Amino acid sequence: MTEAAEASSTGVTRWGWRAYALAAVVLILDQLTKYWILSVVRLPEGATMEVFPPLQFTRIWNEGVSFGLFQAQHDLVRWGMVAFNVVVAVLLSYWVRSQVRLLPAVGLGLLIGGAIGNAIDRARFGAVVDFIDVHRLGFFPWIFNIADAGITIGVIFILLDSLRRERPA
Repeated sequence: MTEAAEASSTGVTRWGWRAYALAAVVLILDQLTKYWILSVVRLPEGATMEVFPPLQFTRIWNEGVSFGLFQAQHDLVRWGMVAFNVVVAVLLSYWVRSQVRLLPAVGLGLLIGGAIGNAIDRARFGAVVDFIDVHRLGFFPWIFNIADAGITIGVIFILLDSLRRERPA
């Protein structure tokens, strides 16, 4: 069955289904690691736990939009950011349905899972739980989480795909 025939029968391409599965994996890993850092390790806010150089865990609450930028401590902004993340995830979910190439499908799956993971944190806690700290590498000073990594890598994949030259049919 061709990609077009498959998409017309279900409305979703095979890459679209794989992107949805990837989004679910990112979301589950994100929420499990946040639960682990908060409820199992119980790392206090601002405390650091050495893992292995250059990785350490430093738990912080990110009330900002991205990497702690544009701090938003007002409830209206908090719920606006939750709504924005959900709307973005829904729009990306429609976009991924028609994907026929691997790179954008993977990128969109990573973005969807990350957006939902951070939206859940904002709804539950009023801020996003960040704890992965690799500042010792010398070029990445921010503390982040699995959802943030998914979003960042997803954007990179989509940008890389946009540089790809179309081949004539």
